[in-house]
Amino acid sequence: MTIRLLLADDQALVRGALAALLDLEPDLEVVAQVGRGDEVVASARDARADVALLDVEMPGLDGIGAAAALRRTYPDCRSLIVTTFGRPGYLRRALDAGASGFVVKDTPAEQLADAVRRVHAGLRVVDPDLAVESLTVGESPLTERERDVLLHAADGGTVAEIAKAAFLSEGTVRNYLSSAIGKTGARTRAEAVRIAQDNGWL
Repeated sequence: MTIRLLLADDQALVRGALAALLDLEPDLEVVAQVGRGDEVVASARDARADVALLDVEMPGLDGIGAAAALRRTYPDCRSLIVTTFGRPGYLRRALDAGASGFVVKDTPAEQLADAVRRVHAGLRVVDPDLAVESLTVGESPLTERERDVLLHAADGGTVAEIAKAAFLSEGTVRNYLSSAIGKTGARTRAEAVRIAQDNGWL
């Protein structure tokens, strides 16, 4: 039986390279390719994809959000995160969102093909080095609101701009920023953003 694949990555060269590698496998067929996360569900449904290979960072909707959307609206298609960004927080968030696997892009082609087969068979596949790192780092200490405020802060906005974007008062934004700085062990909000990004908490 042929396993039908959807590839979602905003870099056309990466998509093309992945498609070329996976199409060499006799039991795998790339049936759809998209460059945006918000195109994943409709394309997976239209192409009757069995497994979606999702990058984390994409316009429209990130790969973790796309995995959650697939699980919610088109559960016939399992998702496998394939990303350059092997951050422990991303792994935990992806699995919580319903992804069946998480591997990094430098995974050898035969291992990637095997990961696709295992995900299709209903198994969970996780990069072993990242699994160990995830256990070491632990869960994100940030609340959902602190995470949202840090995401807005990552764009370099002022407290007033963050408050407007997040529909919060300026005092509340300051409180969330202060809490996030403390929880990440940072000295400044810029450092808190960097630490949270490095750990995949944002």
